[in-house]
Amino acid sequence: MDLDKRITTNPASLTGKPVITGTRLSVQYILGLLANGATYQEILAEYPLYY
Repeated sequence: MDLDKRITTNPASLTGKPVITGTRLSVQYILGLLANGATYQEILAEYPLYY
């Protein structure tokens, strides 16, 4: 998986926090979901990515 293409930063978006490319979902938010027991499949079902 090319994470460097899926995670971007932009000072004008979410104060420069790393985000999932094409979304306003921060990497920190996704990691928090995983830390609280969400599965990869649940996250994808809730936040489908359109590439």
